[in-house]
Amino acid sequence: MDTALSAERLEVMQHVGKDLDVLMAEYLKPIEENWQPSDFLPDSSDENFFSEVKLLQESCRELPYDYIAVLIGDTITEEALPTYESWLMDVIGVDQVDQPSGWASWVRSWTAEENRHGDLLNKYLYLSGRVNMRAMEVSTQFLIADGFDIGTDRDPYRNFIYTSFQELATNVSHRRTATLAKKFGNPHLSKICGVIASDEMRHAKAYKDFVRRILEVDPSELLLALEDMMRKKIVMPAHFLRESGVKMGDTFSHFSDAAQRLGVYTTNDYIEILDSLLIEWEIGAVRNINEKAEKARDYLMALPDRLKRIADRTRIPELQYEFSWIK
Repeated sequence: MDTALSAERLEVMQHVGKDLDVLMAEYLKPIEENWQPSDFLPDSSDENFFSEVKLLQESCRELPYDYIAVLIGDTITEEALPTYESWLMDVIGVDQVDQPSGWASWVRSWTAEENRHGDLLNKYLYLSGRVNMRAMEVSTQFLIADGFDIGTDRDPYRNFIYTSFQELATNVSHRRTATLAKKFGNPHLSKICGVIASDEMRHAKAYKDFVRRILEVDPSELLLALEDMMRKKIVMPAHFLRESGVKMGDTFSHFSDAAQRLGVYTTNDYIEILDSLLIEWEIGAVRNINEKAEKARDYLMALPDRLKRIADRTRIPELQYEFSWIK
């Protein structure tokens, strides 16, 4: 990104950042009032701990193979939070040295809320007795070590577009795993996935609000950034997911297939999220933009229908893959 454009991005980030205290109060919860993983897990100091763990394991026994695979993939994705935090700390306008109480404070506080998700799911899966924990932990370490490339560079516009999309996608995924857990006779797990999904929706509202505020002051550049992200496609943060002895990214495609087979997160969900963002940000009605941005807007408004035609021709592999994570 050239110097002039970086300077413009910084100016806009400072403009939006003026309201950051209000935005943090609206979209993040006070730590003392927030739920913690231990609220949903058997208490190891309680005399009934072992009988509660036994009940938890019994409720997990009938969960289908693909469901466990998706839950593990979701957990690993959530546990790669250090990667996402370090990436966002390098975005233009985020300065943890000279302005630690500005955008850097948002990134840290958002990360702290998200961190609970991986903690809770990891402990639950450990207690479930269905998981080869070492294999899962190896995948988590690989994912953090491998990092990711989500096509956003250091651009706050692209990063906020990405996080708006991603938070909605994780909301869909956790919401569906909650519904399925109930269907498979596990209301406890359903509640766990449900509270995580609720966090993701609250965070999605925040990032969508950031984008809306940028649209008000720099519509042409925001539209160009949105077009660029959609042409590249929004990749999932765990797209480099792998197991021991497997090439980087290979396991992700199998995880994605399992999610498609279960209906947890599908190509149609991707299209619906895009459609919802175009409507919420009123992209079709954006005016006072340059010629390149007008072309970008026209491309974006036609994109959902184009993607639907492609999705209709896509087939989901029916064969289950044997994950090293599952006992």
